[in-house]
Amino acid sequence: MTFAASNPKKEIRVNAFSLHSLVHHSPGMWRHPRDRSLEYNTLDYWVDLAKTLERGLIDSLFMADSIGVNDVHGGNLDTALRHGAQVPKQDPLMSLSAMAYATRDLGLCVTSNANHEPPYVFARRMSTLDHLTRGRIGWNIVTGFARSSVKVLGKDQVASRDERYDIADEYMDVVYKLWESSWEDGASVRDTATGVFADPSKVHRVDHEGKYFRVQGIHMTEPSPQRTPVLFQAGSSARGQRFAGRHAEGIYLSGPSKKVLTPVVAGTRAEAVKAGRDARDIQFFTMATIITGRTTREARDKYEDYRRYVTPEAALAMFSGWTGIDFSTYDPDEPIRYMQLDAGTSSALEGFTRLDPERIWTVRELALHNAIGGRGPVFIGAPNEVADALEDWVDETDIDGFNLSYAVTPEAYEDFAELIVPELQARGRYKTRYATGTLREKLGGRSGLLNERHPGAAFRR
Repeated sequence: MTFAASNPKKEIRVNAFSLHSLVHHSPGMWRHPRDRSLEYNTLDYWVDLAKTLERGLIDSLFMADSIGVNDVHGGNLDTALRHGAQVPKQDPLMSLSAMAYATRDLGLCVTSNANHEPPYVFARRMSTLDHLTRGRIGWNIVTGFARSSVKVLGKDQVASRDERYDIADEYMDVVYKLWESSWEDGASVRDTATGVFADPSKVHRVDHEGKYFRVQGIHMTEPSPQRTPVLFQAGSSARGQRFAGRHAEGIYLSGPSKKVLTPVVAGTRAEAVKAGRDARDIQFFTMATIITGRTTREARDKYEDYRRYVTPEAALAMFSGWTGIDFSTYDPDEPIRYMQLDAGTSSALEGFTRLDPERIWTVRELALHNAIGGRGPVFIGAPNEVADALEDWVDETDIDGFNLSYAVTPEAYEDFAELIVPELQARGRYKTRYATGTLREKLGGRSGLLNERHPGAAFRR
């Protein structure tokens, strides 16, 4: 994608952030009488949500996922199971086709781990979805850190962070070859008069023999509208930024303050330039939660109502899973300090410690902060107050928009569509209609394909 130079009045982009589970980032809220999270295992819930998001002109639904569980807290899974803290958790890809069929423009972005699934199988699945959605698919590339996720795959230890990214770099080479080079443009003839579907001279076998993967064979799917799905990534470590600078078109961030985000955005843009790309080839979305009403008082009352349902113990269990640190062994009033973990799972902790050294968080404060909305800020207020905050974060950190988490669903997204969108539109900061074309084009790309500066484009025949 190619984007204009930094502009203090640039359009604010928004994704909805969810998980195929009854809990994403607000444990306990599934008990709220207006919350529909318990319907997470029904198509009706996801289709209704997709329609709501499209009504609010949301750019995409970003589906988080992993096969790990939050079993670090207390050394077991009991707390997570007791409170439904991201377990059970279903495969998000299964609902995407239904959501795509019910919408016309909403992007659908899914998380998949480049260390877990063979690249050939994954490449076919994503091409299929890109066909079925008419080019609205995105992929959030993750490398995984939870020991529970590798144990279910028959491994004993999590690889180091650097090796996980080394594996992911080679994984990307394989999928680029499959998506970009196996089928030439025009290979799919579809000539009913001659009976020729494909020109064999334009379909090529991929022969990849690397350190981590061996693949021999053609891509099983003819080229989809985007060929390569829109590529997102969420790593904020130095190694993660280097990976993102090469591959990512969008970055998912999280942090409790603007001070935390600014150096990550600047550092990743610099890595993109080092990789031969433009600094504006990457868009940044930070996690945030909005609680709004028609007045300030209504919004504050709503927040206080929500707080009656939060479960701090479950929030701490989730944070233990994200960091690999068993916070059940800490005194609630003990300050948390940054520590480098062997597996490199420190990014979640950095935002509360090293990247914002002026704020010392206690374990209790961390649990309460993460109990509604997760690791990002919570914006509470009337539409004009929330819009002020959104503009400040975009203008001061150079991010491009937000991943909207929720306290109560789908109420959070209904409120955004009905109250916040009109306010942002009146300020000229939010679109009034979707752009035409694929997801890549809707996000500002000149075509549905990777731009010429992206390393994936070099694999194109």
